[in-house]
Amino acid sequence: MERRKACLLMVLWVTAHLSSAGMGLKALRRTTGGHKVSTGLTGQDANGVPLRRSKRGWMWNQFFLLEEYTGTDMQYVGKLHSDSDRGDGSVMYVLTGEGAGTLFKIDEKSGDIHATKRLDREEKAYYILHAKAVNRFTNEALEGESEFIIKIHDINDNEPRFTRDPYLASVPEMSDIGTPVMQVTANDADDATYGNSAKVVYSILEGQPYFSVDPETGVIKTALPGMDREVKENYQVVIQAKDMAGQMGGLSGTTTVSITLSDVNDNPPRFTKTLYEFKVPESSEVGSVLGVIHAMDADIGMNAEMDYRIIGSDGPGMFDITTNKSSQEGVIVLRKPLDFERKRQYSLRVQVENVHVNPRFFSMGPFRDEASIRITVEDVDEPPEFEHSSYIMEVKEDAARNTVIGSVSALDPDSRHSPVRYSIDRRTDMDRVFNVHAGNGSVFILRELDREENPWHNISVIACEFNNPRQITRVPVYIRVLDVNDNAPVFATNYETTVCENAKANQKIQTISAIDPDEPLGGHRFFFRLAQEAAGKANFTVRDNKDNTASILTRRNSYSSLQKSVYHVPVVISDGEYPMQSSTNTLTIKVCTCDREGNMKLCNAEALTARAGLSTGALVAILLCVIILLMIVVLFAALRRQRKKEPLIISKEDVRDNVVSYNDEGGGEEDTQAFDIGTLRNPEAIEESKQRRDIVPETFYPPIRRPVLPPTRDNNGDVRDFINQRLQDNDSDPTAPPYDSLATYAYEGNGSVADSLSSLESATTEGDQDYNYLSDWGPRFKKLADMYGGDDSDRDS
Repeated sequence: MERRKACLLMVLWVTAHLSSAGMGLKALRRTTGGHKVSTGLTGQDANGVPLRRSKRGWMWNQFFLLEEYTGTDMQYVGKLHSDSDRGDGSVMYVLTGEGAGTLFKIDEKSGDIHATKRLDREEKAYYILHAKAVNRFTNEALEGESEFIIKIHDINDNEPRFTRDPYLASVPEMSDIGTPVMQVTANDADDATYGNSAKVVYSILEGQPYFSVDPETGVIKTALPGMDREVKENYQVVIQAKDMAGQMGGLSGTTTVSITLSDVNDNPPRFTKTLYEFKVPESSEVGSVLGVIHAMDADIGMNAEMDYRIIGSDGPGMFDITTNKSSQEGVIVLRKPLDFERKRQYSLRVQVENVHVNPRFFSMGPFRDEASIRITVEDVDEPPEFEHSSYIMEVKEDAARNTVIGSVSALDPDSRHSPVRYSIDRRTDMDRVFNVHAGNGSVFILRELDREENPWHNISVIACEFNNPRQITRVPVYIRVLDVNDNAPVFATNYETTVCENAKANQKIQTISAIDPDEPLGGHRFFFRLAQEAAGKANFTVRDNKDNTASILTRRNSYSSLQKSVYHVPVVISDGEYPMQSSTNTLTIKVCTCDREGNMKLCNAEALTARAGLSTGALVAILLCVIILLMIVVLFAALRRQRKKEPLIISKEDVRDNVVSYNDEGGGEEDTQAFDIGTLRNPEAIEESKQRRDIVPETFYPPIRRPVLPPTRDNNGDVRDFINQRLQDNDSDPTAPPYDSLATYAYEGNGSVADSLSSLESATTEGDQDYNYLSDWGPRFKKLADMYGGDDSDRDS
């Protein structure tokens, strides 16, 4: 019956929409007699030309189309008609815009518009198209283009969809009724502005009676009080969302919500036993774990964190209990050594409680529990025990060998009458100075002692059982060596004493003191005196100052280093202990020359050798000064030598400095008098005393004899050897100027195409030149003026 009613409502709804669409289509038609009707003037433009507005003969507004059409034929949208259409087929209707030609087609002749495909409003809600009427033959527009809209009418074709699937949520256990858990949301793609297609209502399909859902908001709430996580932790709730306001025929969607009850501290810890028993050996080390107890708590996480503590014990301080944070167990730890012979059993009372307690659940009882622990000590074979943890003994350093200095004692805790054997750990007494009696533990010495060498000895004595030698115990023994006056005092330092030649009698020249490695209880007391063998002829005397020091005094007015430069004074030093120890120390006194104030000026050679000395820095400074002085002397000598001879050619710019006199003039190749070519061919024929031409001759240096090269077999000679010889001579010549001098030795041969360059054949002779102007050039050219500017008679002479 309900299904028929729903079908009837659907048919009536479709009929109403179709009828409204047809009425809209009729309303859109506008007939104007086939012509465009013009209106009056509506205004003027900027130039005063009247503006006219033409009125369309037809205009369009909108069509409505139902989505999800299921028919076999194309869905009819509407009909376009122009007043210009007289039915003769000359009018053609053209459709453009969104979906024109693909989704929508128009009959060119009749103007009927059909939808070619099934449309979905959720994909596109409306389409904008343009229509116009044109002449089929001339393609001229008969009407202006008009715009219209095709709207898609919605139907309920989309079910509500949840935003997530599944949902995950949690709520504390033991929550009150109506505690919000979470909110679910479903969306419907249908048009929410048209009908109830998108109006969603929520309901719960699974999950009662624990949870409920608000039908409008989708908020899930608790519906049952006292839900316990320890009973049931996870819940699966199915929520339905239905459109059409939940009415029959509406579409629906579902989702699953996984709800977990989160833990709260609503359970106290509980011991699994009321009595825990442990057996431990008496040899357990302090700090070792004796056992573990565990209390159960149904909660988890921080709500299950527990704290253990001891609230009662018959052995105070013997044990302790700590909490293992990872396993929440109580760990029993030994704090003091166990002894089976003293106490064989211990009883403890422990308590456990939650660390984090929720005040909301105080009414559920105390969140703590108690239990008893019994610890039984088991006997083990223990090593001997010494009466003391360490021993201190004293012995005088002059004690004889095998002298007993003390004893140690140890007992077997398992059997007091069990014999114990003693020995010394030789790793602590490598020199074997001490030994111990194996039976009674008496410690005695094996070697002589010396307090000044080692005032303390630290050894270890071992005690072991006769029946089980592996059971051993060590005890430290500290032996102090007592002092005996067995060392004589000596000078405190190596004194270097001097006396002036002009010293007066009874003048103090030195204060001496002494040291003694012994350590008397009342402190040191030294006595000083001059040795008996030197008292009769002494030049110096010793005066005891009664404060462990003494003064050295002169006994005459003057001393002479020439007669005796060094005096040796024997000084006897003794202590005041028993037995008295004394020693004779020699003080060396050197005689020095002093000024009137007593300041030392000069000592003998031995004293100077012994006392005078230069530091490394002073020696380096003196050496550097000597080197610098030598460098200055060498540099000064080089500069003087360089200034001794000034070069004739100094600058190429000054013509007056470029005049060089060689005292002769070359005559060219044919002038055999000016230069003998045979010299090049016979180098051995060179004159040894020939002077240099590039400098002014001087007679300060004697002529140097040069070695003569052996004659060559070649008649022409070796010009290269000659040039090398001349180069060597120039380098070793002390009269050579301090600059490079170019000497050219050329040999052109027998003839030259350039003819002779000799001045003998020159048109101008020396007599034609007037050199008197050289006298006007100053004193620097006086020599040239004397050579070339004088009279002919001077030159001839």
